Amino acid sequence: MSGPPKHLTIRTRFRGFLPVVVDVETGGLNCETDALLQVAAVILRCDEQGRLYPAETHSTHVEAFKGARIDPKALEFNGIIPDHPLRMALPEREALQKVFGPVRHELRETGCSRAVLVGHNAFFDLGFVNAAVARSSYKRNPFHPFSSFDTATLAGLAYGQTVLAKAVRAAGFEWDASEAHSAIYDAEKTADLFCAIVNRWDEVVGRPAPTG
Repeated sequence: MSGPPKHLTIRTRFRGFLPVVVDVETGGLNCETDALLQVAAVILRCDEQGRLYPAETHSTHVEAFKGARIDPKALEFNGIIPDHPLRMALPEREALQKVFGPVRHELRETGCSRAVLVGHNAFFDLGFVNAAVARSSYKRNPFHPFSSFDTATLAGLAYGQTVLAKAVRAAGFEWDASEAHSAIYDAEKTADLFCAIVNRWDEVVGRPAPTG
C-alpha cells in the first residue's frame, strides 16, 4: 500500500508540522522548581481518508532532578510514589531521549519540519518539557519551543467543555476517573479528543488547502 494521497497527509494538514500529544505528571505546578515525574507522548497519523488517529504511545517515569521540589499534595493527586522500586524511573536526559526518539523518527517518516506539542492546557506540559530540556542541556528537542495546540481551548469551542473529563465524554468517549492523572491515560484521552475535533472540523467545514 502506498499510503494516503499526498494532499491528505499529516504534513500537509498542519503546514509541515507534526502534532504530538504530550502529558506530564509532576511534583507541583512550577516547572522551574518542581520535579518532572512522568511523561507520555502519543504519535498521531492520518489514514487513507485523511482522518487523524492515535497510532503509538511512548512513555517513561522520570527521576526527580537534584534539588527538585515535590509537593505531597501533587503526589496525592497523581498517585505517584517517587521512590517506588518498580517505577524504573530514568534520569531526565535519558527520559527525554526515550520519548523524543520516536518523535524524531516520525518527523523523518512524514517529512514534517518540527513537532508541535498538543496538550490539555498545553502551556503546562510544554513548560515542564522545556525546563527539563534546559536542565539536561538536551540538544535535539524535536518540539517547537513555544507553539502548541491546546485541547482545553479547542474543546471549549467544539463542545462547550474545558475540563478534560467532560470534554472527552462530550466527544463521545468513555472516561474512567480511576485511571485519570496517569500521563499515559491522560495523553491517550487527549489524543482521542484532539483527533475528534480535527476530524469533525474537516468533515463539516472542509480540510484546509495544503500549504506545505
